[in-house]
Amino acid sequence: MGRTSRWTSTPLAKGIKVYTLSSWKYFSDFVNQELLEYTTYVYRGHGNSKWKLEPTIDRLIKYPTSPRRESHLERFKFATRGRRGSNPIKIEHENDWWALGQHHGLATPLLDWTESPFVALFFGANAARKEKSDFYSVFAIAQSSIDKVNTYICNNAAIPLINNRKQTIKIVRPLSDENMRLVSQRGLFTRGPNNVDVESWVSKHTPALTEGRNIHLLKINIPNKDVDECLRYLNRMNINHLTLFPDVPGASEFCNQHLTISTY
Repeated sequence: MGRTSRWTSTPLAKGIKVYTLSSWKYFSDFVNQELLEYTTYVYRGHGNSKWKLEPTIDRLIKYPTSPRRESHLERFKFATRGRRGSNPIKIEHENDWWALGQHHGLATPLLDWTESPFVALFFGANAARKEKSDFYSVFAIAQSSIDKVNTYICNNAAIPLINNRKQTIKIVRPLSDENMRLVSQRGLFTRGPNNVDVESWVSKHTPALTEGRNIHLLKINIPNKDVDECLRYLNRMNINHLTLFPDVPGASEFCNQHLTISTY
């Protein structure tokens, strides 16, 4: 009887390639073999492989031209008065306000990513424990690919504007000191066109690119079994709530994991 393959893959289609691992135990092998040489990839973990790469606000506001997005942010700015400490830094840019809100649970147009595939694996596996899905996923997108697609969109007059904006994806790296979680998680954000998930964005615009044979988005599906073992392994690597959430809630969740995962 032959040995079970560590992973299988689908043919590259419209810039997207999907890999399916036979076990989380091969994730490190996959990173070493497929991703180690690429420095511009960023990663995101999903507890259910069926979830879209879409921000929370798109799930609540279904219309890309809705004025509720702007009013939502203005309401947040007003609501945070006197709640950011005695000498809060001045926030001038819209995306920095969104980033602050993202940190504190606000529905925003931003998606969280990390520069570490293993941090993304932690978030995917941790969410999968509660989700009880068949598979969870780690996505990887190259920042250089985002730049290439953005250039194509900006140079193509046939692609319509949404809210007077080109349908590009922006990479957001806040410099504010108010989000220590972002630092600990090696995090950053993307902000794309309203109500367009990242996978659809890549698929829609890749075929017209001259470099259309390149992989722009990777989706790594992992079977949702032995997930507690995966989290124990990541804890031995010092990837856990305590290191990724440097605050009291993070300490609490870290202690809770010890109650729910044997020999954590």
